[in-house]
Amino acid sequence: MSNDHVEPEPSDDPANRKSFWGHLADLRQALIRSSIAVGLAVIVCLFLDDHLISILEYPLRRIDMFEKPKPTVSFKIGDTKLGPYPIKPEQFAGLPPGTAPRVVFQLGTAQFGAEQVVTVKLEPQADDSASLHVRLHNFSPPEAFVIAFHVALYGALILAAPFWIYFLGGFILPALHVHERRLIFRWAGWSLFLFMFGVLTTYFVLLPVALRASIVYSDWLHFEALDWRADEYINFVCKFLFGMGLGFQFPLVILLAVKLGFLTHRQLAHYRRHVIVLSFILGAVLTTPEVITQIAMAVPLYLLYEICIWIAWYWEWKKRRATPTLKA
Repeated sequence: MSNDHVEPEPSDDPANRKSFWGHLADLRQALIRSSIAVGLAVIVCLFLDDHLISILEYPLRRIDMFEKPKPTVSFKIGDTKLGPYPIKPEQFAGLPPGTAPRVVFQLGTAQFGAEQVVTVKLEPQADDSASLHVRLHNFSPPEAFVIAFHVALYGALILAAPFWIYFLGGFILPALHVHERRLIFRWAGWSLFLFMFGVLTTYFVLLPVALRASIVYSDWLHFEALDWRADEYINFVCKFLFGMGLGFQFPLVILLAVKLGFLTHRQLAHYRRHVIVLSFILGAVLTTPEVITQIAMAVPLYLLYEICIWIAWYWEWKKRRATPTLKA
């Protein structure tokens, strides 16, 4: 008679089944709490939609930040403003002095005897509001509501981020050891830094450049480029910002592979040409599939890759110094 004892499979153990369902219940609870936090944030952001849209329009108002100022004129009828329109100084006599005056012609009417005549009042402008050349429009009745919800949802994901990160982290962290938690916190901190660095760099620099390039390219093709759909602009900006934030995680993945011993400094230097192609592929996947945004994303990604090469070299050099040399 055999004395071999067959252990039951872990899945047949009632205690393991209970543990599995208990973890599943914890995950379900974390997801429900995260959904509630995002839902409440959506309601709050719906009341702040005008401010959120103003934030998304900020890069549009900076499309001329690298361009030499030009003289512009605008026409204002009541509360409606047309322009600004770039002009040449000789086209409008009587402009205020300066290399790039910005003026508004206020159109109105006045009673002159038995007839009404059109009046024009010249108002010089000193602010930079005239730099907003592009006008955003809604072209269907439901667009305003759809845009308001989309903007509120994007804002809610950011506003509720501390809560859903806390709830999901409370589910994941208890399963990790202390040193694993420290490692995750360290790399998560760098991940957050790179994400915010990518988003802010895109928001203040790359987006205005990309938007301006789009206008210039449209003018080169002899297309009118000053009227855009509001929903397409907002989707473009949000996708571009989020895609760049994700794209800036690329060096973190590279350095993690170096830390784990999968890549070396020499290998990183050898695959430079491959990374150029990969950067453009990431630009097409993570942002909109057009040349302007691909270039705007590929260039900083490749620069970050070059920084990774130097960091990997420094780590290897530091490791060689720390390793004692064996004498013959």
